[in-house]
Amino acid sequence: MNYSEQLIKKCEIMAKNEFDKLDEIALYNQKKVLDAFKKNRVSAMHFNPSSGYGYDDIGRDTLNKVFSDVFHTEASIVSPLIANGTHALTLALFGLLRPGDVMVSIAGKPYDTLDDVINGTGNGSLRDFGINYKQVELTDAGKFDYDSIRRVLESNRIKLVFIQRSKGYAWREALTVEEIGEVISFVKSIDSNIIAMVDNCYGEFVEKNEPTDVGADVVVGSLIKNIGGGLAPTGGYISGKNALIEQISYRLTAPSLGLEVGSYLNGYLYFYEGLFLAPSTVRNALKGNVLAGYVMQTFGYESMPAVGAMPTDIIKSIKFDTADEMVSFIQTIQCLSPVDSFVVPEPWDMPGYNHKVVMAAGTFVQGASLELTADGAVRPPFVAYLQGGLTYEHYKLALMDIIEYFNKIKC
Repeated sequence: MNYSEQLIKKCEIMAKNEFDKLDEIALYNQKKVLDAFKKNRVSAMHFNPSSGYGYDDIGRDTLNKVFSDVFHTEASIVSPLIANGTHALTLALFGLLRPGDVMVSIAGKPYDTLDDVINGTGNGSLRDFGINYKQVELTDAGKFDYDSIRRVLESNRIKLVFIQRSKGYAWREALTVEEIGEVISFVKSIDSNIIAMVDNCYGEFVEKNEPTDVGADVVVGSLIKNIGGGLAPTGGYISGKNALIEQISYRLTAPSLGLEVGSYLNGYLYFYEGLFLAPSTVRNALKGNVLAGYVMQTFGYESMPAVGAMPTDIIKSIKFDTADEMVSFIQTIQCLSPVDSFVVPEPWDMPGYNHKVVMAAGTFVQGASLELTADGAVRPPFVAYLQGGLTYEHYKLALMDIIEYFNKIKC
């Protein structure tokens, strides 16, 4: 047994408690998904394609019901017509907000891709339609700032509170479902009519509960992340209260059509099968996430979540000493990818960023964050964001190569 294999074995022993908890969570979520399939009597006919208007598309309509049962909500939109998570969030915001309304993000700044959606000028943004935006930063500890939230809610007539569950490119923990539930309860105690909307990307099946189990009115996510199980080739979902989903459906298609139309010629097999596999694939990614923390700690690198802590999304942030170390780490992930392993990613001026970005993305589905990928902006602090991993074995193989590299430069 070589050094990398010995270190992996040692780290797996240290991670046993976290691994046992992740297995328990996966089993719970697998039963939840299985029960939803059984309740809705899913059969082969639901996988068939549809064309044209898509009237009475039983595959589409049943998939919506299965997602609603998984999230314990009244209604859902699950559609390959949704391009990605940003598109799903945009549909939800435009479906729920009207001119003169005010929305507030209470978990700080959302992802960069929402900047133009919210505050763009002349591009059909929320701002162009007279919808106002406010923002409350998290505390230095990465927690909700209840005093500031209260001030904003009491001094404005807020229509919608927006919560981004994942940490994105911030050096902090992702928000837990418990924390989200507590802040939603606080918001509703001030004004029960406020809509609580959660960006659920990177968080599905990480815990036993979802935000809709603790008071969220609407959750939104991408099918090429956790809940697509690595099989969904495209699409997004929106799940929540029936009246809210109905309003959003008018934005998805047209006010006269809603969810009555929308065909998909390729059929729905991968969406159903991906959802069924998702609790297991998410668990695989999380076990790799935990293992990576122990491995990188061996070489003196700090990670977030910290070693010994349970992950709250599928992203592991690792802080490096130099830009070269960070870039080499990400390049190693690319070379261990099943797709484009021969490609060497280099830092480049990616649109929307003030610094060069380097990205490893050798995935079967373009941009699929549930597959093992890594990226980061090349700037101090030099943080690589490691995410996904369809199989735990793939994650281990990647870490073995990383061990060999850092063992050379550190020893």
